[in-house]
Amino acid sequence: MQLVLLIGLGGFLGTIARYLTGQLIFRQVTPSFPYSTLIVNLFGCFLIGLIYGWFEKQHLATNDWKLMLTAGFCGGFTTFSAFSIENIQLLRDGHFGMSILYIFSSILLGLLLTIGGITLVKSI
Repeated sequence: MQLVLLIGLGGFLGTIARYLTGQLIFRQVTPSFPYSTLIVNLFGCFLIGLIYGWFEKQHLATNDWKLMLTAGFCGGFTTFSAFSIENIQLLRDGHFGMSILYIFSSILLGLLLTIGGITLVKSI
């Protein structure tokens, strides 16, 4: 039960961080492209890579903190469901090229940033 509460706490904090970060980004860019969700998801991919890399490098035995930070915080912080609905909206509005760009950049850059996070932590 303690692990469930830790993951829930991480999710709570991640959700608040996602909302505040998204609002900050949204105020800085034009709303014609879902930049805030893209940036939050990409940063979340990098962050989860840093966390996994750090736990692997330190050979930490406990999974509680790892799960709190990854499943909890990063799960609450990233917004794949928002990514999905935004792509549907882009497609419904006839913005096929923007949708393809959004899907491609989210997946490819997300994977590259996750690998980058793991690599960065292991090299320090």
